Amino acid sequence: MELKAVLFDMDGVIVDTEPLHRKAYYQTFDGLNIEVSDELYSTFTGASTQKVFETIIEKFNLKNSAEELMCKKRAAFKNYFYKDSEFDLVPGVRNLIEHYHQNEIKLVLASSATRTTIDMVFEKFGLNEFFVGKISGADLKESKPHPEIFLLAAEIAKEAKENCMVIEDSTNGILAAHRAGIFCAAYRSQNTFQQDYSLADILVSDFKELELNKIQIL
Repeated sequence: MELKAVLFDMDGVIVDTEPLHRKAYYQTFDGLNIEVSDELYSTFTGASTQKVFETIIEKFNLKNSAEELMCKKRAAFKNYFYKDSEFDLVPGVRNLIEHYHQNEIKLVLASSATRTTIDMVFEKFGLNEFFVGKISGADLKESKPHPEIFLLAAEIAKEAKENCMVIEDSTNGILAAHRAGIFCAAYRSQNTFQQDYSLADILVSDFKELELNKIQIL
């Protein structure tokens, strides 16, 4: 295998927006004078914003519409996104992105996030110059763990999938890469919980391990 393209997941790999989403949700909940337990909130993992608020409206017998609450939550998220001093790139990922770019490895973002969130992240952290393409959830017919996203990313890179590598942090993303038949590096951070790495080709906890001179397995 000759590595020619790297297909990056975004949330949990390039940035971790979950703490911002949590703050935005709880700001919205506080405005409604409802108490959402940690146990209930944990059931929202992977659910759409609309589904979360439909559940909340039903459970707490609210008269608000899901659309109204989604707007409030998104406004709160945007505020935290630009003003939360703790929000930054995942440690080491900028150096890895620049390392690949300097070595003429093509980079494609393959994320289930919305185009709006992707563009916000790329603009805030100045990442556009490094990537030849970006895929959002809206570009897909199927969601991870379906392999569509990574097969499309390889097409965008114009490289055979045998010469691509996926960097993922989630069970569904790793399974999607496996089903696509693309080499997968799983990234495990200090904030990662209960993910299944068994189908990943390699598992790392420091992005330095994915520099070209260190990926001996390839």
